[in-house]
Amino acid sequence: MPLTDQRVVVLGGTSGIGLATADLAARRGARVTVASSRRDSAERALAALPTGTTADIADLTDSDQVAALFDRLDPVDHLVFTAGEPLALMPLDDLDLDAARRFFTLRYFGALDAVRAAAPRLRPGGSITLTSGTAGRRPGPGWSVAASICGAIESLVRALAVELAPIRVNAVRAGMLRTPLWSGLPDTDREQLYATTAAGLPLGRIGAPEEAAEAYAYLMEQRFATGTVVTVDGGALLA
Repeated sequence: MPLTDQRVVVLGGTSGIGLATADLAARRGARVTVASSRRDSAERALAALPTGTTADIADLTDSDQVAALFDRLDPVDHLVFTAGEPLALMPLDDLDLDAARRFFTLRYFGALDAVRAAAPRLRPGGSITLTSGTAGRRPGPGWSVAASICGAIESLVRALAVELAPIRVNAVRAGMLRTPLWSGLPDTDREQLYATTAAGLPLGRIGAPEEAAEAYAYLMEQRFATGTVVTVDGGALLA
């Protein structure tokens, strides 16, 4: 198994896609550490993840805490960044720029800072996998901020793949999945969003985080892919 005894660090690994990726990597033999800004989230994740998984606490918007996190860890084989706060539509006519900046602070600058801190500690043959979304390729009304972040992450992947070579840098472009990222919406609005989206997909359903996790595992194990983005979206970009 390619991940056996590999050190995998999943930032944002205590829920959703990150938790599913951590679980899959651990079941494939990796030594996994998940990180969260909240101790209660880390404890819940450890209760759900395979024995031997470890957790650490760090605010991923704080450069000092991110640097200290990697100082505490052994050398790393694979870094996965899935951290992100619950999503919200942000129509232009009532756009809150402070809220938009906060989205960028974690999802883009948090990812960039994590790569900066992790890069010197990545072993030869290692990889970095970031997270994008289909909003960057097919945005809808209210998605200007989310689409911008996705586009920025995908550009960052290509630039880092060149700058950090031969370390491999890739991303997963996820479609809509049933994850806590949508917890900010009222229940009825969230279920309506799922139903409407599913009806327009070629596969006719919303995805599960475990399905996206397979793409992260693939990019960790695939040793001849860099600067690429793998799409897991149920066909959203075709609809």
